[in-house]
Amino acid sequence: MNIMADEVEFEVNGPEQMEYQGIGIRLVSLVIDSIIFGLIFGALGNILGAGGMQGDMFPWYWGVLYFAIYIAYFTLLEGSKGQTVGKMITKIKVVREDGSPIDMSQAFTRNILRIIDGLFAYLIGAILIWRSDKQQRLGDSVARTVVVKAR
Repeated sequence: MNIMADEVEFEVNGPEQMEYQGIGIRLVSLVIDSIIFGLIFGALGNILGAGGMQGDMFPWYWGVLYFAIYIAYFTLLEGSKGQTVGKMITKIKVVREDGSPIDMSQAFTRNILRIIDGLFAYLIGAILIWRSDKQQRLGDSVARTVVVKAR
């Protein structure tokens, strides 16, 4: 079945058609996104540092800025496209449990909970994914989203 959402056509796969994606491919996607994010944040740091502001900024400021941009990167791309660049390359996407596209609030919820999922080098998230029938980490469970193979 096809539905229209903001004039972008999505193919909706029912839960019986979805191929839930586990740790391996999700890790590859995260590594790709982390490289891209590192380049973006590094460029931003060079721009701000080149303007003479670097010495005036407190270390906590960089941490807050890093976290805000990190959450924004994942939230904006997943909320609008269902995929980050890493997910596009690995051909996976985030959808609602029923297979329909997620919205910005779901994208934000699943990504803000990376704080917990990411503890101990993502060990918490990995354990939750391994124990879940739908391969969901905490952020996915709370937001009612799943990561599936893109079609």
